[in-house]
Amino acid sequence: MFTLPSLNYAKNALDPVMSVETLDLHHSKHHQTYVTNLNNLIKGTSLEKASLEDIVKQTANDKSKAAIFNNAGQHYNHILFWQCMRPSGGGKMPGKLEKKIIETFGTVEKFKEDFIQAGVTQFGSGWAWLSLKGDELV
Repeated sequence: MFTLPSLNYAKNALDPVMSVETLDLHHSKHHQTYVTNLNNLIKGTSLEKASLEDIVKQTANDKSKAAIFNNAGQHYNHILFWQCMRPSGGGKMPGKLEKKIIETFGTVEKFKEDFIQAGVTQFGSGWAWLSLKGDELV
């Protein structure tokens, strides 16, 4: 069964970008709900002992398992989100990344528009990832 991961920083560490209340709501309430739902949905099934990655892969294209996929995906995305957030993070985009974004999307502004659109069309919190596959941004 899955558990809510601990944060690697204090709940006030992301202030003022994310308040203690907002962080607590997303971690202790939203993320915990996805973990609880996922555990309830896989209990007594062949997925009960599977890794989170395997659950996502095995349910991704199966409409009958959409609830499992959605909750597993939300759990996975939140784990990545909490790991990527850093106190005093943000700032200027690394030059190599900016160059690749401009090469792929034309401008950073066009990338932001496309990225937001990709997010708002997704289940839940609007997760979208920018990934590098080989030498291509996807």
